[in-house]
Amino acid sequence: MPRADALARAFRFLGKRWNAVVLGRLSAGPAGFRELSRAIDGISDSVLSDRLSDLTAGGLIERTVDEGPPVTVTYALTPRGRALMPALEQIAQWALAHLPPGDC
Repeated sequence: MPRADALARAFRFLGKRWNAVVLGRLSAGPAGFRELSRAIDGISDSVLSDRLSDLTAGGLIERTVDEGPPVTVTYALTPRGRALMPALEQIAQWALAHLPPGDC
């Protein structure tokens, strides 16, 4: 049985709107800010920037700056972030099976 305190901690972080979506998008591979912004429908640039900062601070993604020219910034999952992907996939499968589209 899952420990309630651990679940509460996980969902405080992952339940923050867009965090899981950003992680899910990065599971396909590294991406730049613009690429993420275009790929995640409905997220504003300021919210995306905040979520990328949160996920970087949480150790789930890494930010790499290539001095260029031009300067480019890429985001990618860390090993800690990749370790979370099977659990997120299970949650997605559960949602497909049990939550009608537009339910939330």
